[in-house]
Amino acid sequence: MIVVVTPNPAVDVTYRVARHEPGETNRVLDVQRRPGGKGLNVAHVLAGLGVAVTAVLPLGGEAGRWVAGQLQVPHDVSALHGETRTTVTVVGEGHPTVFTEPGPETSEAEWARFGALLDRHLAGADLLVVSGSLPRGAAPELLGEWVRAAHRAGVRVLADVSGPALLAAAKAGADVVKPNLGELLDATSTVDERAGAEQLARLGAGIVVVSRGAEGIAAHTASEVVEVPAVPGVSGNPTGAGDAATAGLAAALVAGLPLVQGLRRAAALGAAAVLRPVAGEVDFGAYRRFLDSNGEPA
Repeated sequence: MIVVVTPNPAVDVTYRVARHEPGETNRVLDVQRRPGGKGLNVAHVLAGLGVAVTAVLPLGGEAGRWVAGQLQVPHDVSALHGETRTTVTVVGEGHPTVFTEPGPETSEAEWARFGALLDRHLAGADLLVVSGSLPRGAAPELLGEWVRAAHRAGVRVLADVSGPALLAAAKAGADVVKPNLGELLDATSTVDERAGAEQLARLGAGIVVVSRGAEGIAAHTASEVVEVPAVPGVSGNPTGAGDAATAGLAAALVAGLPLVQGLRRAAALGAAAVLRPVAGEVDFGAYRRFLDSNGEPA
């Protein structure tokens, strides 16, 4: 069982346009709405892989009730007073444009209730995944609390977060942290990937996995850097590619696969997500083909 925390879920709206012209009227060709947020994207991909998963998330208001009613994965909700946010992705020619609301104001009492809910789900879990941003009023140190709670329950942690939350997860000893390259350099104030990874390791992180986009993915351990290239020749909507890669890495961790195999699955799932029009979806046929091309069983 993998427990996935989405600290800042959303109503995820995707607009498809022929061409995105800033400052002009853009005619929307197609609209899709689905429960979103990075952690929920991860949970949907894990469920598609046949991995047992439970999403644990805070939700509030009419938008929160809509998200809960639309979720297609097992989940448990902690109530918020504020309204769950909306994100909008505009997909046309070139790279998508994403508008992300900050999320509702939250209180310490609301996070204390959420922590108690999470503790109940950690019993018997194999892995905790925390993925995405924190809403307003949420202290980055919450990541440290969740990591320590998981470790007290004997559960490993994969944290796909950024900024101060990434540093808090590392300080608490997260088993795996997974920033993209920009997030790594920004959080550590370094200009070199290896130096940034070593800084997170000194803080207490275990393995530091760095998404490099078109340059592939790498895992930094105390003794080596394991690198896997990106799948070549793939184009489409990259919005949820990093979340699909996180799901692949999480599934490999609970399956006990070697690190390089986990990275290959992460790269293949990330590429297969680019082929789908909205975040949280994966072309699983393409995923299997990408693994086959590397001699890997799906």
